[in-house]
Amino acid sequence: MKSLPYFCRGEVIRGFGRGSKELGIPTANFPDSVVDNLPADISTGIYYGWACVGNGDIYKMVMSIGWNPYYKNTKKSMETHVIHKFKEDFYGEILSVVMVGYIRPERTYDTLEDLIAAINKDIEEAKVKLELPDNLKLRNDNFFTSAPTLPTTTAVVSHTVINGH
Repeated sequence: MKSLPYFCRGEVIRGFGRGSKELGIPTANFPDSVVDNLPADISTGIYYGWACVGNGDIYKMVMSIGWNPYYKNTKKSMETHVIHKFKEDFYGEILSVVMVGYIRPERTYDTLEDLIAAINKDIEEAKVKLELPDNLKLRNDNFFTSAPTLPTTTAVVSHTVINGH
């Protein structure tokens, strides 16, 4: 995918309410304006990269882009699991992410346990891949320190502008 690494940010919105409650794996969801502006070559599937909430620290993350076939969603989503234990939800905060690489296509599962096991495997794979030197250097990209907040009426910054830093 020629658009990787892909830089984006937007306000964290309420999702389907399944991440923390049903899966035990909390996710931060981007609004439609961010999802709808993904480059055409960013296909559905599982990605890994770096994430920052507001002006906070930068953490490893995994992200699901797509329709979540296990749940048969009718709306495409971008759900980010920041690999860090937060004390509270951060709805309304600005989430900045750098999607570094692709793990796998999205797929459905026979059981909820199989889905949870796959997500945990994705998290472990992301942790390892993000330690590679080329991926690790993106953690310190100036994207995370430039314009970390946006007006609430602007939910996306274009890939071209952000990559021009």
